[in-house]
Amino acid sequence: MPDSVPDVKEELGMLKSLPVDELINTMVSGLVKLAINMAIAIVVFYVGRFIIRKLHGLLMSIFIRRHVDRSLGTFLLSLVSMLLYFILVVTVIGILGIETSSFIAIFASAGVAIGMALSGTLQNFAGGVLILLIKPYRVGDYIEAQGYAGTVTEIQIFHTIINTYDNKSLIIPNGGLSTGSINNWSREDYRRVDWTVSISYGDDIDAAREALIAILRSDKRVVEKYVEDARKLREEKAAEMAAEAGETPVDEKPRGFFARIFHKKIKKAPVWDDIPVNARILQHIEKVDRSPSVVVDALADSSVNLKARAWVHRDDYWGLYYNINERIYKELPQAGVRFPFPQMDVHIQGN
Repeated sequence: MPDSVPDVKEELGMLKSLPVDELINTMVSGLVKLAINMAIAIVVFYVGRFIIRKLHGLLMSIFIRRHVDRSLGTFLLSLVSMLLYFILVVTVIGILGIETSSFIAIFASAGVAIGMALSGTLQNFAGGVLILLIKPYRVGDYIEAQGYAGTVTEIQIFHTIINTYDNKSLIIPNGGLSTGSINNWSREDYRRVDWTVSISYGDDIDAAREALIAILRSDKRVVEKYVEDARKLREEKAAEMAAEAGETPVDEKPRGFFARIFHKKIKKAPVWDDIPVNARILQHIEKVDRSPSVVVDALADSSVNLKARAWVHRDDYWGLYYNINERIYKELPQAGVRFPFPQMDVHIQGN
């Protein structure tokens, strides 16, 4: 047996050979030392927990001030807290006199066993890390994935929570989201709305087209021609409304003590948005015409199907879609356009 491992029988024999007074003094000194170590460990634990909580709050305030993405900030805070608490526990165990190297080895072995048992969970963890790094979607985006659709409310380490329009909370594992297809409806700020309008054979297509375009152009939410102009106009209106409400820009809001310390301007590496684009290149990029349009989509069995298209901001998508549906039903017959029903011509031949 190695010298580092004490012999229990030998230790017991030494204790038996000691006088009673010496034995009592040894036990008392050992208990006093243990009590002192326990008191120190308790103090270190509570002081360490207090410091970890303060660091957690400080990091959260810095993330909020720096406009760090909410999902990424939550993940980083959880990861830092877990790491700091692990270091704190190992430190407390070392103060109590327990060999920390053995504890870390046992913890590593247990981690390997748990990892093998929870391989699917680790896949979801890896998927969550990829989602937070690549950012195919963010909190607040409306996505469609894995056969479900809804607004992302939380991106956690192992799963993503989305909320449907009928207020159902769906928990989807991150493993499938990181490897599957995702339709992010909120990625672009402007989208195209399509309506299929069926008119009867024999009706004037030009009259129906003019009536539909007039309905679309009369709605202020529809892009008149260029998305860039509509975006600029929308930003100007938002700025005017903020000025009327007396809101202070984010950069001009008063900062706290710690925020002022960490708000030093640091020279950072340029990103794509900071690199100025050559003006000559911009001159060759032509704006795409997004004016409302109506085309003949199909010659069906009982109707001529027209396809009406218009571009709108994503926040106004469904409101515009349902309003225009109602207006088409009410106003299109006034232009002499009829909505057909399924019909069949039957010819009877005599004998």
